[in-house]
Amino acid sequence: MITKEIYETITPENGALVVVDHQIGLYTGIKDISILELKHNIVGLVKACQIFGIPIIVTTTTENVWGPIISELQMILKDIPIIQRTTVNALHDQRVYDAIKKINRKKLIMTGISTDVCLAFPAIAAVADGYDVYAVVDASGAFTLKQGELGVMRMVQAGVKVVGYSNVIVEMLRDNAHPLAGKVYSCLDMPFGSLVHGLHTYFSK
Repeated sequence: MITKEIYETITPENGALVVVDHQIGLYTGIKDISILELKHNIVGLVKACQIFGIPIIVTTTTENVWGPIISELQMILKDIPIIQRTTVNALHDQRVYDAIKKINRKKLIMTGISTDVCLAFPAIAAVADGYDVYAVVDASGAFTLKQGELGVMRMVQAGVKVVGYSNVIVEMLRDNAHPLAGKVYSCLDMPFGSLVHGLHTYFSK
């Protein structure tokens, strides 16, 4: 049994979520993931983070061009102010930078449209500023498959951790006996999740 962590894992106490540019107009150009899957994953990620009580920062860029955030996120993020900016790199906006600094969490879960710009640029900048960044690739999207691949390669080269929407949440959960486990898995809505829950319920009788 391993008694000591190989590295400091992300937890609900040291993590924060940064949602970058999940806007209606940008979604129309996504080609490397289906829109239904993308929406499923980003909504599940946000809901699970809300269950954990993790701080969430939301930003959009140039809404008069790209529109507001998608309605699915508007509904679940209605109590969180959206920082509207014009900078390409979200961290180049002082309000976004200050908001991240203020929450005082050193591990950032980041997602953005597009993967190679809206996600990669601030993720790389945050690593350079001393943050440990988890880039959620399957809750982000690119305008071509190649652009997405190049964005991921560039982030990895810069020291960003690339993850999926469910595994970063499960890493924070740590134990399936956690009192929030049921709610967390329900939010993630993994394809096999209902089967696992049903079996667990059956064998618990």
